[in-house]
Amino acid sequence: MSLLVLAAVLAAAVLGLVAGAYARAVAAGFETQPGAQPGAQPGARPCGEPGGLRGEALPAFAAAARAVPLPRPPYVIEGATALAAALVTWRVHDGWVLAAWLYAVLAGAALAEIDRRTWRLPDAITLPSYPILLVLLAPSGRLLPAMASGCALGAVYAVLWFARPTGLGLGDVKLAGLIGLLTGALGVQATIVAGMAGQVLGALYAVGLLLARKATRTTEFPFGPFMLAGMLVALAFPDI
Repeated sequence: MSLLVLAAVLAAAVLGLVAGAYARAVAAGFETQPGAQPGAQPGARPCGEPGGLRGEALPAFAAAARAVPLPRPPYVIEGATALAAALVTWRVHDGWVLAAWLYAVLAGAALAEIDRRTWRLPDAITLPSYPILLVLLAPSGRLLPAMASGCALGAVYAVLWFARPTGLGLGDVKLAGLIGLLTGALGVQATIVAGMAGQVLGALYAVGLLLARKATRTTEFPFGPFMLAGMLVALAFPDI
């Protein structure tokens, strides 16, 4: 690794700490759906409801904009965002694709924390991310393969949701399309690895819960963080 690349990676990690603090602040503004139970479909509430865009997301974004971007204990979100930003800067070399991936690091950090805590992947973040990524990827010359991969991975998750709606939510389907867009800009292989890695990581977590006797075979859990982790696995190990 050259000194220039090393400096860029270190700078990205530092900025990732700041971005992680903002992501944590945004995530703090989203609350669990009233009456929601484990296993309920995440992201099912439309933006027009009291907890939707007008009643929940805008205040959350406004509060995050006023927040002081300082990492706070236990530093999990900030640390994960810093590592993800460093990895993206190290592995992605095309400027426009890099910009898309760095945006995804910030949005993904917020989505992962929201899903972990509230069992939702809110439309207020996933849906605007589509035009943002499309605009960022368009100048790269990789928009068409990215769109094809996004449609393909989104379709796979749509089938999984239709087959077992209690195991996945529509928010997961929308997130899959975003992951397909990002990985598709790197190649079809990256999209395949991301999809498989997310499933494997989720399965390993489920097995761990079973071995620790903290869950049964029917226990559900938020799947968004594992999908996002699988995307990073595809970036780190594209040739798996």
